[in-house]
Order: sequence, then structure tokens, then C-alpha cells
Amino acid sequence: MATTIWQPKEEGLREICGLLEEYRSPTSDQSRIWQQLQRYSQLPDFGNYLAFILARAEGKSVEVRQAAGLLLKNNLRTSFHLMIASYQQYIKSELLPCLGAPDRHLRSTVGTVVSVIVQQVQVRGWPELMQALVQCFDSNDFNHMEGALDALSKICEDIPEELDADVPGLPERAINIFLPRLFQFFQSPHVSLRKLALSSVNQFIVFMPTALLLSMDQYLQGLFSLSQDPAPEVRKLVCAALVQLLEIRPDFLQPHMRNVIEYMLQANQDSDADVALEACEFWSAFCEARIPPEILREFLSRLIAVLLLNMVYADDDEALVDAEVDETVPDRDQDLKPRFRTSRAHGADGAEEEEDEDDIINSWNLRKCSAAGLDVLSTVFGDEILPILMPLVQAKLSNVDISWKEREAAVLALGAIAEGCINGLFPHLREIVAFLVPLLDDKFPLVRSITCWTLSRYSKWIVQGAGHLEGHDQFDKVLTGLLRRILDSNKRVQEAACSAFATLEEEAAEELAPRLELILQHLLCAFSKYQRRNLRIVYDAIGTLADAVGGELNQAKYLEILMPPLIAKWQQHSNFDRDLFPLLECFTSIAQVARSDLRDLLLQCCADEAADVRQSALALLGDLAKVCTVHLQPHLHDFLNLAAKQLQAVEVKENVSVANNACWAIGEIAVKIRQEISPIVLSVTASLVPILSNTEGLNKSLLENSAITLGRLGWVCPELVSPHMEHFMRPWCYALQTIRDDIEKEDAFRGLCAMVRANPSGALSFLVQMCQAIASWHEIRSEDLHTDICQVLHGYKQSIPLSLHCD
Repeated sequence: MATTIWQPKEEGLREICGLLEEYRSPTSDQSRIWQQLQRYSQLPDFGNYLAFILARAEGKSVEVRQAAGLLLKNNLRTSFHLMIASYQQYIKSELLPCLGAPDRHLRSTVGTVVSVIVQQVQVRGWPELMQALVQCFDSNDFNHMEGALDALSKICEDIPEELDADVPGLPERAINIFLPRLFQFFQSPHVSLRKLALSSVNQFIVFMPTALLLSMDQYLQGLFSLSQDPAPEVRKLVCAALVQLLEIRPDFLQPHMRNVIEYMLQANQDSDADVALEACEFWSAFCEARIPPEILREFLSRLIAVLLLNMVYADDDEALVDAEVDETVPDRDQDLKPRFRTSRAHGADGAEEEEDEDDIINSWNLRKCSAAGLDVLSTVFGDEILPILMPLVQAKLSNVDISWKEREAAVLALGAIAEGCINGLFPHLREIVAFLVPLLDDKFPLVRSITCWTLSRYSKWIVQGAGHLEGHDQFDKVLTGLLRRILDSNKRVQEAACSAFATLEEEAAEELAPRLELILQHLLCAFSKYQRRNLRIVYDAIGTLADAVGGELNQAKYLEILMPPLIAKWQQHSNFDRDLFPLLECFTSIAQVARSDLRDLLLQCCADEAADVRQSALALLGDLAKVCTVHLQPHLHDFLNLAAKQLQAVEVKENVSVANNACWAIGEIAVKIRQEISPIVLSVTASLVPILSNTEGLNKSLLENSAITLGRLGWVCPELVSPHMEHFMRPWCYALQTIRDDIEKEDAFRGLCAMVRANPSGALSFLVQMCQAIASWHEIRSEDLHTDICQVLHGYKQSIPLSLHCD
């Protein structure tokens, strides 16, 4: 019996098209229209209508058809598997002819929907797609080639590993079919085809399938041929590919390294800022790769000059506009971000500290990347770069006719090299500080703010010198200079000064005790000056001060200065005010000194309806768990259950930042309470596995924290987690590779070792991925972890038949 082909009803088609058309109008009641569309989405054939509009509604505007496609994409993400097979097939069949649609926007929308379906059914569930893509590639028709490439590039971006799988009905793996054609498109006369082809191949670098390994020479030749491409978007992708290869497989680049460095130096000066930024990432990647640094040595003079040049503010940098905003201008809502707790230690390297200093403008740019590159160069080459850099810096700082932007870049450079070159700089520290302190009063706000940051980079050594008379005098000048800038009229300077002072507090500790009254007077004076955003930084500075001086603060004369304005601020906030939580963190630090308890309020905040409230509260929960887990009792399991709830799929999708802080807090609690965490281990593990397996739309910090927390749970409760290893080993090992060496990574690998000991067969199928994760360590400093990993590898080696061992 023949199957009836689905056809839309004219009335339904007209209504849905009308809603989509109306939704585009800025004056429409979009909430009402959206509710109506949501009601339609309950119909079993709603997806068919949307596919029909996207593919066949030629009398409708491109915008309406696009809107139908995007709505279809969202609908398929959640309900494709709920559709009957004939409807699924109808949607697929409507999309394939549209890969070569005449309108580029429609082609792009079709590519997006196609990628979503492949995510749902995998390549094996849609073999006709592979055939259609090949036909489009071989058609020599631009629209069909671009449409197919657009769809393939999105599949490569979302699920590249799917193209490297055996599929019944296909003569070979999809990647073997597509890769030669993608290489051919590198030579296309059309920019978009070159760009899409290169973007597609680049997506395979991270997991490096065999097909790409075998074609590496051809790939590299393709990259070199595109290195001078007239299109900046193609040159940017070339740079991105070379950086990724350097990070993943530097051995492939080593035979060509001198030419690659020459090219990157050239690209770092590209007239297109995006190309220059992508090229600039190369220097940090080079220094962090396991490559002998000697090959870069001959280029240092040119490289340092380029980095210093690129550290000058660009004329269109948004920070230049924000720097002119004074304290009288109220903060916008978008300026008030909740605290976002990352898995990395604060101030671990110059790039992160520069990001903190420049947080008012959140986009990564060439200036910041260049400073980060100089920072990491200084850690590799140390004092060797000083004879090259310092004459350039001194020339900029001594030239009265030079622009303030170049002067600012020179001060930034001094801060960037503070840790890496300290041995060579330390004998000159008095002169450096003596030069910097007057710049705290420079007439340009961005010079004042960067001087605050640079002084903070030298805080450790400034404090060390406070034990003798001259050093004590210098310490006082820096301290009073920063306090003066805390009361600056410019918001950007206020922020930089508070952050720098918090760093100085951490280093100085008891050295601050004789100056407590002066410090408190300045910090509390800021209360009357600051807008909401910078008030949060003052709270942090007060909390850091309490941590630094400890019991010294617990004196009536200081608490009488400190507490009344803090309590007044507390009383000004409602229970739902976002600004309550930075203040709560401040109170917690003071409470640890003054022996008071804010635990119950914190528990209430972790359950708050507002996502940003939960986000800040969970960050505080993690911090408290690290230093005083005992004070979270008797509500510890309530805290854990609330945190675990944030890792459920719906919560993660809607509030990634909340999930990140919850995940991190659970991990911190786990290493403190060990087996006591067992009641939630399985539910948390079940939530972490989908996060690690489906990374689309998730930020790097959540993936890192998920990998770390899963490892920590496996460490403290291996008997609970290890039976499920086969469900998470592959994505977990990939995530572990991206984490840089530190104590949190050590914890995760302790969990790996503990689980392998408990269930060695569970990881056997993923031995390659586990070895790749282990190989991501630059140096395992913990001797006991090093021993554990060696024992794990030795155990597997013993289990492999002797005939398979290499000679």
C-alpha cells in the first residue's frame, strides 16, 4: 500500500506564516505571538510546516523563511526523536534540495538545520545526506557547492568525530570521502569556498583522525598556499590552524618551524586586526608547547618589537570610550556581572591578570594578547629579553613628545615581564617603582590605571623590601599612592586601584596592621563615591584586608569604623538585590575574624529564584568549602543537593555560569569531606557526563570544572563512579587534556588512577585516550601522583600480550 505524502493545510500554513511575519515587526506583541507559536509546536506535524515554509514558500520573504528554519532548528533539538518516522523523513527530504538554494541566507539556514538533524541521528541515520553533499561538491555549481560546504562545516564544528565512523551502506568513512574534496576547494577562486573548506578541516585538528594524519603533508601544503590569501578571513583561519597544530601536534610543524615563525611575525602585523590577533596567539602556544626554545631565540628582537607595538591601544578600542566615564555616571545593568568563579587560580599568569585589569571591556583583543605573549616569553627566556625590551621601554618613557598611548604600552610591558624577568629587574626595583609612582597622577586615566596594575605585579618584592628603611619608605609610597587612586574620580582607575590594592594586601598581610586606620578610612570613603560595579570591588578589597590582617581587625576602634557603613549598605538592599552577594562575601571574611555566622543566609541564597543570585552564592560556597567546610554544617548536604540541582540538563542549558560555580563548589567540598559526599555522587556523575559529551554552547571553564569534579568524585568514591567509566572515559579524557598543570588537575588524575584501580577493565577500551590525557602534563610535580600514574600504565602494559609489545 503506497504511503501518502504529507501536504500542509492551507489554513495552517497561512496562520503560521502570518505569525512569523508579524513576529518580525518591532511594534508587534512578540510575547503573545511566541505563545501562539509554542501552542502550534505541540502539533505533531508542526516541524513539517516549518520545513515546507523554509523549502517551498517561494512567495514569502527570505526573512520569513529563515525564521521558519531557525524555529525548526530549535524544535528539532528537543523533539526530533519524538516525531513519527514519516515526518522525520519528510523534513529530511525537503532540506536536501535546498542545499543549493539561490539565496545565501537560506542556504546557511538549511545548513544549520541539517547539522542539528545529524546531531540527532548521526551519519548512519541519514546516509542520503552524504550522497547529496558529494553531488553538490561535484556539481561545479557555486550555490550547491557553497550550500553543501556550509552544512558540512557546521557538522564538522558540532560533531567532527561522527565523520570518522564506519557507517553501513557507505563504502568508506565520510571523512575519507570529503577530505580530498575539501583540499581541492583550498584552490577555489571563490573566497567563501576556500574559507568554508579550511574551516571544516581545521575542526579535525583536536581529535586528529587517521585520515588527517595520513594527509598531513597535503594539509600543510594547503595551509602554506593559503598563507598569502587576499581574503583576511582565510588568512585568519590559516593562523588558527597553525596555532592549533602547534598545541596538538607540534612535531608536524617542527620541520617547517623557521618558515612558520617568519609567517606568523608577518601575520602579527597584518592590517586586519583579526588576523593579527590570531597570529599573536602563536607565541604563547609556542612557549607552552614542548619545543626547544632555541629556534625562537634568533627572532626575539623582531618579535618583541612587534608585541610592544601591538600593545598600544588601537584607535577604535572600546576601552578608550569607557575610560572617559567618570564616577558621576550611573552604571548600566550590563556593567554589573555576577562573580564568575573559574577553575584556575587567580593571577596565575599575566594573561589572566591583564584580563582582570581590563575586565571592563570583556573582548580579547590584540593589545591583551600581545601583553600575554610578552609575559609568557619572559617566563621562557627570562632576563635574556631585557637587553632587547628595556631600551624600547626606556625610549618610550623618556620621550616627552611620545603619545600617552605609547607611554601606557611601555608601562604595560613592565608589568607583563614582572615575574619572568624579576631576577634581572630586582636590582633596579627601586628605580622602577620610583618611576612608576608619579605616573599614578598622570593626567590620562588609562595611564593611571595601568600603573596601578603594574605596581601590583611587583607587590611581592615591594613587600619583601619593607624590612629595611629605604624599602619601608618605598612600600609606604606605593600603599598611599594606591589609596589615593582608590578615590580617583574615574571609574576605570578606581577599579584598577582597588584590584591592585587587594593584591598588595595579600602580599603585605601583617605589614598592614600599623596602617589599618588609614586604609579603612580610604576604603570607606569610596563608599560615598562609587557606583554599583566598583562598590563590589571595594567589598572584595575589604574582605581581602580581613583575610590578610586576621585578628588585628577584631578591635573595637577598627570595627567601629568598618561596620556601620557596611551594615547601612546591607539594610539598603532587598533580599532579591544582586548587589547583596559581593557584600555577603565581604561580611563572611569579616565574620571569620569576628566569629559570626552567615551560613543560613547563604543556604537561602543558593536556592534563590534569580540565577545570578545563585551564581554568586555558589561561588561563595566553594570558597568557604576550601577554608572552613566545618562551618557549613549542619546544612552541608542541603548545600550539596542544591548545587547538584544546578547541573541538571535544563539548568545547565539556561544558566551555564550557575552550573559552572555549582560544579566547582561540589568538587571543592568533595575533597574536604571525602566519603560523606557519597549520597549525591551518582546523580552528579549522571549530570556531568552529558556536559562533557555535548559541549555545544558551553564555555571552557564549565568543561574544565566538570572534568575536575568528576575526577575528584572518582578519587573520593571510586567504588561508586568506576563502574560507569565506559560512559564517560572518552569525553572526560579529551577534557582533561585541555587543563593546565595545577593542583586541580592533580586531583582529577588521582581520581583517574583510583577508578582504574577499582575497575581496570572499564578503561581498557579507552587506553589511547587515557594515554593522551596523561601526555598532556608538562610536569607532574606530585611524586605520589607520578607513582600512581606509572603503576596504572605498568598494569596495563602487563596485561597486553607480549607479542603486541614494541621491540
